[in-house]
Amino acid sequence: MRISSWADEPGVVVLPDGRRVRGTGVRRPRAQVGAPDFAVYLLARAPAPTPWPSRWVAWRDFGLPRCTADAVAALREAFERAATERVEIACAGGVGRTGTALALLATMGGARDRLAPDDAVAWVREHYHRRAVETRRQRSWLRSVAASIGPT
Repeated sequence: MRISSWADEPGVVVLPDGRRVRGTGVRRPRAQVGAPDFAVYLLARAPAPTPWPSRWVAWRDFGLPRCTADAVAALREAFERAATERVEIACAGGVGRTGTALALLATMGGARDRLAPDDAVAWVREHYHRRAVETRRQRSWLRSVAASIGPT
């Protein structure tokens, strides 16, 4: 099993339980950053193939995932893999969908290591991007999903 983690670099957040995950946008240049071990792409259309394992979640800009079950499965896998691998979460611009996904990751974990959904929104805006979780529908989706999945 590979054990690697992100260094302190732009987009890397430390989740409440200590796992590191990088949030980014696929339109952002990659020259200065390393490749992930695993990635989740939150895009309206399937991304270009990558040399690393990845999952695509169909999710339109400013909207919600086409299938919540697919999104939750991909983000649970990302959360689990982040314990030992470099995980990246990305949408096109790296703000709304990525921020919503990072906030959901912050609600996962054991009882002492997870945030309530509203606290997760404030947390991701403080630690990742001030405009993360861009719409009311995204905040509502986060509350609903976090309540339904419970602790991991």
